[in-house]
Amino acid sequence: MSLLLSIVVPVYNRPNEIDELLESLTRQDYKNPYEVVIVEDGSTESSEKVIDKYIDKLNIKYLFKENSGPGDSRNYGMRKASGNYFIILDSDVILPTHYLSTINSFLKNNYVDCFGGADTAHESFTVIQKAINYTMTSFLTTGGIRGGKTKVQKFEPRSFNMGISKEAFEKTNGFARIHPGEDPDLSRRIEKAGFKTSFLPNAYVYHKRRISWEKFHTQVKKFGMVRPILTSWHPKTKKITFWFPTFFVFFVITSVLGTILKSNIIVLLPLLSYLGVLMIHSTITSKSIKVGILSVYATFIQFFGYGIAFLKSTFYIRVLKRDPEKQFPYLFFKKN
Repeated sequence: MSLLLSIVVPVYNRPNEIDELLESLTRQDYKNPYEVVIVEDGSTESSEKVIDKYIDKLNIKYLFKENSGPGDSRNYGMRKASGNYFIILDSDVILPTHYLSTINSFLKNNYVDCFGGADTAHESFTVIQKAINYTMTSFLTTGGIRGGKTKVQKFEPRSFNMGISKEAFEKTNGFARIHPGEDPDLSRRIEKAGFKTSFLPNAYVYHKRRISWEKFHTQVKKFGMVRPILTSWHPKTKKITFWFPTFFVFFVITSVLGTILKSNIIVLLPLLSYLGVLMIHSTITSKSIKVGILSVYATFIQFFGYGIAFLKSTFYIRVLKRDPEKQFPYLFFKKN
């Protein structure tokens, strides 16, 4: 099969981010033709001036539409794209020089209709960005479900770094209106339609995540709310590992209460041991003690934010059998 890649990127008031992404595309060692489809999702801060910088360097298709969320914007971009294989990226990623050539080589030798790649931190990132990246990707925190050699469950391609064939897109109608969660949902529907998905080694991106601690907490809360909805839609995807953040919340509470009631610090030893291992591992991998310490803080934000929201959503969706869109309307974009 002859591959013609179309890179599809939704952008919402993020011209600086798209600038860095496009700059990394100009440095690719991939020599075959490809196009870049930028979808302005109802932005009030246009990326037009940034696009103009690269119009002679890249084959860019710049599109505008009313705001309807990243999932619908990706669908719009794929419908307007010229290629037969779509690479879906977030606007806040930067690509290593080998990214496209790695994808092309893999698909020519191991063709799949949907793939996902990992994300990692660039050395230029801030310590907060590196700490958040660690907690989002480490086996010690998420079980490596966002991509890596060591994972505790089947990998789900994510839309910050995801490939999908035109055939699979047309068969499934692309991303749903839910957000976040639209990417694992699409991955499962692609599989149900009879297509094969895969983790693509070495096709990683540098995921910048320009977010504060507060925004990170909001993000992981939404992840926790979405997961019970997804498992209600796709029952075979239920995993005990989705409960781990909630278990961690109870573990911390019981450890602290046990220490107070027993007046013995040894009760905290298991918790402190885990946090110590996590901090040491993060420090070694990042080569920064500050990142290691902040990774512990980020882990508490992630586990408490996700864990409590997951428990709440499970109660409403799985126990009370509430309609997800009526219970959590802010997780769904309106139909156009």
